[in-house]
Amino acid sequence: MAQVPIQTIHRDPQLFYWILIPITVVMILTGILRHYATVLMAAAPKKQDLPSIREQRSLLRGINLRTNANVLPPSSFQTRKDYLVAAYEEGKFLKEPEKKGQAAPNPMTDPAAMEGMMGMMKGNMAMIVPQTLIMGWINAFFSGFVIIRLPFPLTIKFKSMLQAGVATKDMDPQWMSSISCQMAQQMGQMAPGAGAQMFGPGVDPDKQFKGEAENLAVLAHQYTLEGVEKRLLKSVKV
Repeated sequence: MAQVPIQTIHRDPQLFYWILIPITVVMILTGILRHYATVLMAAAPKKQDLPSIREQRSLLRGINLRTNANVLPPSSFQTRKDYLVAAYEEGKFLKEPEKKGQAAPNPMTDPAAMEGMMGMMKGNMAMIVPQTLIMGWINAFFSGFVIIRLPFPLTIKFKSMLQAGVATKDMDPQWMSSISCQMAQQMGQMAPGAGAQMFGPGVDPDKQFKGEAENLAVLAHQYTLEGVEKRLLKSVKV
């Protein structure tokens, strides 16, 4: 089978020093400044009361049991499963059992929820403003440059993502433009999401517990060490 020829582009070596390095340095400094700006704008965390902590940790207990069920023997898993399913359905761990079955309060009328939403808006502003300024700087000075070639092959679907600002049809998708390089560094600096808040504004804890009880009830348990002796003896070659 004939090999596909590797596309070669003769580029000025100075592009590495005058485009790639400045973009990388600016992105690192921007990430550091954004971090400290977020820390300064963040409000001091409020101390949670014991029922709220118990409510959250109880749901996490069920999630952890479902995630690591296979490391428990069948008898131990069944005991924990029966206890948690019954407690979840009864609302034993609810912070406010008297509100069980009632509609979730409107987050717009809850002062604590409004404070949390303001904190999210501050964090978004700390992300959007620097990103807008950097994108304008890149488009003004470094638009249209091809700076690096990735060391692994890619399909044509990655072309629009890796060659932003370079309107060519025949260029190999392995080549990356300056704008795409900045976007890749921007995504690399983003902290992984912590996921949705477990009992945030508008979330009904009772529904969360009942949903986890259903997940535990239908879970098919398979003990990891079941029949390990036979499997070990089969792997031993006499």
